Amino acid sequence: MNNTRKIRENERELIIFLLTKLNLNLADYPINEDVFEYEGGKMGSISLGNNPDDYDGDLIQVEYIDTDEIPVVITLTKDKNNQLLDLDFWKTDFSKLIVYPSVNEIVILENNQ
Repeated sequence: MNNTRKIRENERELIIFLLTKLNLNLADYPINEDVFEYEGGKMGSISLGNNPDDYDGDLIQVEYIDTDEIPVVITLTKDKNNQLLDLDFWKTDFSKLIVYPSVNEIVILENNQ
């Protein structure tokens, strides 16, 4: 895992925003300090330090429009131990994320609530 690094403040802020939108207690979903970048950070996806084989579902899915007008679907997932697993970014054309979203640019997808 040579792409392990400290979580960035904008990533932490986004995770807290998403958990708050779900009315989840932040103490029940601690955010790991060390994260692993998928694809070398190309799209912005990070593992929050738990085993990806323990995936147990999506907590919330939101959308963001990158500066090149390409939609980005962002999903916060949990594991079988009810801990945060991934903050997953999927840019619909598979290109590199240009600008990391701020929380005021996020659109909550209807199927979340």
